[in-house]
Amino acid sequence: MCGIFGYIGNQNNAAESTLEGLKLLEYRGYDSWGIAVKDGKNIIVEKHVGKIGQAKTSLPKSSLGIGHTRWATHGGVTVENSHPHLDCRKEIAVIHNGIIENFKDLKNELLAKNHIFLSETDTEILPHLIEEYLKTEEFSSAVRDAFNRLKGLNAVVVAYSPSEEIIAAKTGSPLVVGLGVNEFYVASDVSGIINHTRRILFVEDNQMVILGKKLKLISLSSGDEIQPVFNDIDWKFEQSDKGDFKHFFMKEVSEQPKVVKNIALNYKAESEKLADLIDKAFGTFMLGCGTASYAALAGTYLFSRIAKKHINFSIGSEFMYLEDYLTQKSLIIPISQSGETIDVVEPVAKALKKGAKIAAIINVLGSTLYRQADYKFLLGAGPEKAVVGTKSFIAMIAMLILTAYTLAKKQSKGKDLLIKSAENIENILKVDFIEKIKIIADDLKNKEHIYIIGRGLSYATAVEATLKIKETSCIHAEGFAGGELKHGVIALIEKGTPCIVFAPNDETYDDIISNAEEINARGGFIIGIGPKNNDVFDRFLQTDDIGEATMIPQVVISQILAYQLALKRGIEDPDKPRNLAKSVTVK
Repeated sequence: MCGIFGYIGNQNNAAESTLEGLKLLEYRGYDSWGIAVKDGKNIIVEKHVGKIGQAKTSLPKSSLGIGHTRWATHGGVTVENSHPHLDCRKEIAVIHNGIIENFKDLKNELLAKNHIFLSETDTEILPHLIEEYLKTEEFSSAVRDAFNRLKGLNAVVVAYSPSEEIIAAKTGSPLVVGLGVNEFYVASDVSGIINHTRRILFVEDNQMVILGKKLKLISLSSGDEIQPVFNDIDWKFEQSDKGDFKHFFMKEVSEQPKVVKNIALNYKAESEKLADLIDKAFGTFMLGCGTASYAALAGTYLFSRIAKKHINFSIGSEFMYLEDYLTQKSLIIPISQSGETIDVVEPVAKALKKGAKIAAIINVLGSTLYRQADYKFLLGAGPEKAVVGTKSFIAMIAMLILTAYTLAKKQSKGKDLLIKSAENIENILKVDFIEKIKIIADDLKNKEHIYIIGRGLSYATAVEATLKIKETSCIHAEGFAGGELKHGVIALIEKGTPCIVFAPNDETYDDIISNAEEINARGGFIIGIGPKNNDVFDRFLQTDDIGEATMIPQVVISQILAYQLALKRGIEDPDKPRNLAKSVTVK
């Protein structure tokens, strides 16, 4: 979940390059940050608590630097716990993403050898462990032997003051290397280095890369050299820039019509391939985490309703406990924005061992999930820098709608619905509609609880809307299937309790309106979202009637509402919600 960046080359601005790289990676962790550079024969470190934002660095000129933005796991948010961490002699600097599961045993071993620790982190054991190996080995073998003793899913970058190289190693946690002209960059993902180079090496699990005058890729297990394979990435850097928007959140919301139209117009072959895989599979399972899990949940409704096909659903972190029934005829469809979420990557790895086929729906080329998959379906939504997922979720839903209609031999209808939903989003993004959302945000900004209900496909909409509000505005929100209201939840409804009701013009309409009446009878304040108004609603936001694709504008409204609530509640930066990071690479 942390951001990693490193530079080595023929320029002497390593500190500035590292700082700028970390700013691009801050969505991966923003509790604290730090940079280490090599100054002559010394390692000089600068560390701070808080967001990197407008920070500047006073570190000396150097051609070698490594840096880190932290999402705290072991130990509080302090300067001492910030990375980079050093050994006793202050010659070795380490930055780290992941969790060293056996760090306590290793720390006790090192304490017995009189090593002195300054932090509460698991990371700090690694520079000390490398220090021990350096007593009898050279730099690269010391790093390799030390890293091989770590348990868990980790990525590290190491600098050593007597050396003109930096070394990176990984297992599980993501790491990429960029090739420049007589220079190398290393980062936790492509967005950190894409403004420097398009030539990218995706470091695989159990590999170590040595960067200096040249690049050398090594197997961590055998020590043998591996031939590196570079990829050309075609992102435009401006896609990662806020442009005229105050926050990435609304920039990415505004890009959603283009994202949906792209899938509608250009994903004929992809939807046909995925539909064919689902049709031929004996047992299909969709899984994801957080926002992506609600896309997977929506998929079960979409394929049932449109294509009359049963799809199983699981939260990614729970799937490994249900995998005993997998066979070589099973099809797993993991859905992920980053393609690095460990709670999806890990069960997919286990499913592969059982011979199941993997058809990944992902947004990031070259990610771990992309490389795991037998079949790869890139969403084409472009970089998503806000921690809260918006356009990636809409792209997932668009892909699933098109595929379900393709499987039902009605691809043109799915395409038409998506284009209509994109046009509806464009109307929602207009000033007058956003003003209506702002009025509702004023109604809700001081509330402690918000309840959200839907039925059928709108149940998935409800839980996704709930997540957006919780993440962005820090208001407690809960989403429920409308039929569950009377099975306990209604006990929480009192006069003025806000309830959002998703009411599309489908088979669920009459029943969800009955649920709204039940809330109204207890004094609840009801906000309806759907194609037609009803007397039971105290506030109403209208969408077009677009069949199953009505879900898309409904979700967009909830995204904008969450954003406006954040602003009205004084949330400093809706792009970076407290305690959250974009790519969740720890369990």
